[in-house]
Amino acid sequence: MAPIELTADRLRELPLPLPEAGSKEERGTLLVVGGSIELPGAALLAGTAALRAGAGRLRIATAASVAVAMAVAMPEARVVGLPEDEGGEIDAGRAEVQVSGLAKKCDAILIGTGMGSSGGTRALTLDLLARHASSLVLDAGALGGLRENADAMRSRSGHCILTPHAGEMAGLLDIDRDAVETDPAGAALEAAGLLQAVVVMKGAETWIVNPEGERWHYAGGGVGLATSGSGDVLAGLIAGLLARGAGPVRAAIWSVFLHGEAGARLARSVGPLGFLAREIAAEVPRLLAEIGG
Repeated sequence: MAPIELTADRLRELPLPLPEAGSKEERGTLLVVGGSIELPGAALLAGTAALRAGAGRLRIATAASVAVAMAVAMPEARVVGLPEDEGGEIDAGRAEVQVSGLAKKCDAILIGTGMGSSGGTRALTLDLLARHASSLVLDAGALGGLRENADAMRSRSGHCILTPHAGEMAGLLDIDRDAVETDPAGAALEAAGLLQAVVVMKGAETWIVNPEGERWHYAGGGVGLATSGSGDVLAGLIAGLLARGAGPVRAAIWSVFLHGEAGARLARSVGPLGFLAREIAAEVPRLLAEIGG
């Protein structure tokens, strides 16, 4: 089937859920599990983006040694410090019960941002897949090992969103990175079928594929979006829209478009290169208002 090109008019045909009562509870609660001593800002970028996308409440569960700084940097969030290992990563074995308790109270979960692809990260991801019905966004470190645990993914068919770049996709499919870069749409199609997930294949052009093989394509945004932290923002936007009540495909395609158009606006106002990932999310509320989201 032919891919669908993402435009503002196309998105208007797929509207986002809008709050009626105006309460933050109605706009959903998101849990971000991520960050580490080396990459504490990744969870901060993702959480900020989620709120800019309209999520009502934000919980961030991160390594204990960075939790206080995270809470000060983001007073809008409830920040929970988790046990960490010697390397400053979240210690899955000691954090599992605490994370599970937080997840029960949330409408959507994002895991992996700012985390390494260690065995601990994999164990925590698999535990969330097994225990919780909420839609999950699996980013960065949470993408490791999914191929070897495909049954766990397939048990949550259609309820997970994966956000790999070319290197991460190569690991998911056990193929060379060059093969992914030659045919990113084909790689996304294979991963979506194998893992029964919605796949957001990031790159100069972005492909979104669902488990049924439907494809959406976005070629805008510009080279400036290829900057450190940009992917964390995209993952946060997706998770924020999930928390609001959008389905996985709708959350993915809206977020890809919003992320790209925010980059295009910054390219015009700041310059095609040199704007920062932290500036992307601030463009999103205006875009949502203009499109009708």
